[in-house]
Amino acid sequence: MMLEPSIDALQEKVRSKYTLVTLSARRAREMRDTQKFLIENPKSLKYVGKALEEIQAEKLTVKQD
Repeated sequence: MMLEPSIDALQEKVRSKYTLVTLSARRAREMRDTQKFLIENPKSLKYVGKALEEIQAEKLTVKQD
């Protein structure tokens, strides 16, 4: 089974795997609580997958210091 979006594509948006995991988990909890999504018609059924799709679509980003 192939994950979509791919880890390589996601790491072009967020360099650190740790940051990617933390960001997607935090966003997944937020979506679970609010039921508000930044993209229309996400492919994934799970919140973490939806969060990763938001990162791929550049709707969710990391502010660099």
